[in-house]
Amino acid sequence: MTRRRNHDSASAPLAGHLVVDLLGGELGKIGRIFADLGAKVVIPGAGDVDEPVITDKAVLTAAVAAAGKERPVLSGAVEARARQLLDLVGRADLLLLPYRLSEDYGVTAAALEAALTAGAVRMTVSGFGLGNAHSDWQATDPVLHALSSELSRSGIAGRAPLLPPGQLALECAMSQGAFVAMAALHAARRTGQGDRIDFSLLDGAVQALDPGFGIAGSATLGRSAAALPPGRPAAGTLYPIHACADGKVRICVLSPRQWQNMHRWMGAPPAFAAPEFNRLDVRQASVPLQKAMAAFFAERTKADLVAEGAVQGVPISAVLTLEECLATDHVEARGVLAETRLADGSRVRIPGSPIRFGDSAEISVEHTADHPVETPSAARPLAGLKVLDLGVIVVGGEQGRLLADLGADVVKVESAAFPDGTRHSYLPTGLSVGFAAGHRNKRSLGLDLRHPEGKALFLELAAEADVILSNFKRGTMESLGFDYATLSAINPGIVMVDSSAFGADGPWAGRMGYGPLVRAASGLTSKWRYPDDPSAYSDAVTIYPDHSAARYGAIATLALLHRRAATGRGGTASISQLDVMLDHFSVEIVGKAAGIDGWDEPPDAPWGVFQASGDDQWCVVTIRGDGDWRALCDVMGRTDWLSEGALAQKPDRVARRNEIEAAVSAWMIEQDADEAMHRLQAAGVPAARMLRIADLPDFSYYRERGLFRVERHPHLDEDVIAESFHARSNLVGALPAMPAPLMGQHSADVVRDWLGMPEDKIDDLFAARALQGVDPTIEQMLAAGLGRGERLHG
Repeated sequence: MTRRRNHDSASAPLAGHLVVDLLGGELGKIGRIFADLGAKVVIPGAGDVDEPVITDKAVLTAAVAAAGKERPVLSGAVEARARQLLDLVGRADLLLLPYRLSEDYGVTAAALEAALTAGAVRMTVSGFGLGNAHSDWQATDPVLHALSSELSRSGIAGRAPLLPPGQLALECAMSQGAFVAMAALHAARRTGQGDRIDFSLLDGAVQALDPGFGIAGSATLGRSAAALPPGRPAAGTLYPIHACADGKVRICVLSPRQWQNMHRWMGAPPAFAAPEFNRLDVRQASVPLQKAMAAFFAERTKADLVAEGAVQGVPISAVLTLEECLATDHVEARGVLAETRLADGSRVRIPGSPIRFGDSAEISVEHTADHPVETPSAARPLAGLKVLDLGVIVVGGEQGRLLADLGADVVKVESAAFPDGTRHSYLPTGLSVGFAAGHRNKRSLGLDLRHPEGKALFLELAAEADVILSNFKRGTMESLGFDYATLSAINPGIVMVDSSAFGADGPWAGRMGYGPLVRAASGLTSKWRYPDDPSAYSDAVTIYPDHSAARYGAIATLALLHRRAATGRGGTASISQLDVMLDHFSVEIVGKAAGIDGWDEPPDAPWGVFQASGDDQWCVVTIRGDGDWRALCDVMGRTDWLSEGALAQKPDRVARRNEIEAAVSAWMIEQDADEAMHRLQAAGVPAARMLRIADLPDFSYYRERGLFRVERHPHLDEDVIAESFHARSNLVGALPAMPAPLMGQHSADVVRDWLGMPEDKIDDLFAARALQGVDPTIEQMLAAGLGRGERLHG
């Protein structure tokens, strides 16, 4: 299978790099990301095996994951094939290994490890990591949803938890894996030391899907998802969906300004003009307002409402199906889908990479270094890198934080006049546990970019920077005078990475971008609902795909820095959240085009969420094939199902599935969820009890793995729970834990460190309000012991 790339071979960030990918199946997506970056990714074939004809989902999944890769054939006897593979691995920059290596290769994982050079990276990918009590457990997408806590937040109140559509947990986990491997590759270039990484899909899912202790959207007022009440949310929470003349639309009215725009658009009804309607919680609780808004939308079409909303300044999107999204002028204009030939000769269209590389500039040899202030080390491989972080909300916060965790000097550029939405906190300090999670290890520079001296100061800092990150709507950087042409003229080596909801070009590029609106426009919202209730949309409290999109942004940043170190070229990259979502549904998109049906139908065997003994206790069970089916029957004591003419052989597919699920449900309701999980996993059946966010730190796997740690922020009474590592690594140990900053906390330090600016000049900039420090009121409040969280709220 071939796959469209968004760069030529000369500009490919990883051109000349060799990746040996032995993962296979759906896990091959990790290697595919490196193929999209220009690396030569090879899948060695053990013997002359014809490409299988694509007739089912499993074969199609492997084919899509193999897009853009090469398939060299290892020939001859077992010993000869082993020598060929060892020679290939000896030339590799990155080796991707599965938990259990196929015996067809005739070599052991240890032998492959020994063949690697000192500067090469090996990453072993497994469901639950190496060397722990859960290493032999089986991971599927439902298992990852259950054990990451995402399942506990999916669905609506009063109903069973709802498994999200597609393979979102697995896709997000693999974006984390690709980021970890890319970081290790770049670290190897900077330090000369190749890493050995133990990557767990569960570690990846709990960090990159929708982390319960991570940074959340502005609507949460800084509270992490851990503060949500138990159970699923009520229908319509936060981002209501309204019927209109030809379908449905979703609005994302959060700030007072957005509400005032909405109120004006409705004709300024006096009943809702009171100041208290500026508050989100008041609007949510007002039944008359919800009825009035429903009536306002009812007679208009989706297209008219979206167009009018854009003029009125109201964030709104049509709720589309996946097929409708793919047929839009925006997707077509941006060339999101490209024609691809499948292994059986048919041609279909497949989403391209979510990363789009753009302009680049040549730099002189003396500027090819990373302007080190601090020498990089194995533990802090990005030390010495200077990053100006203009990113806001979740994607912006996460993207820079990932780099800061690895030692980069990430400076969050912010202004009191236009604060980051995640500064809108339940605390008056602009801090919160959510903000602390998304902005640890950064410094804050208070800078008024609309002030002439503030703009000039930013340009001075940009001349010293390695990276500039942003996620404003289209045209913002250009209006400030910070476009790539301007900045590369003063710093040819600069790397600029931006992210947006719908991409930097195309008819939708100027739309207000919030994750809930992208989910609605992409077709995800329409898929994320109960099969028996088409109005039960269940993605309202999910933060997706923000965290995964941030991983793609960090990957793009590191890839461009990697190219700069090798070739002396700066450059740009853009990431679209819509493209990330469509990429996560690549297999379904290709499958439907190839005529493979049943994407929205439940499988014949048990696959889903079953209620266990106790209040709101649930366990997921996944049956992947005959082996899992036999093991399930054995655990349940129903081996009679396996005999000829038994339940499993009944010809009526729907009746058979219903009977099986009823029997599994009757068995599970008598079981303790934790005990059922352990019994099924011991038998090799993918199963997991549903964890809530509060359960994560004490769950046996996370305790043994050491993933979570408790941090104390000097200005918060609440504990900050954060991950200790991106992945288990031989070189990178526990991540640093510098507390997230107050706004403007490091303004003077940054200009001293980066520019060597004298004190009188710094004082002048503060006096002119071009440079901003911590608000004195906040300093006084903290000095008095107020504004720290729990104590403030009694």
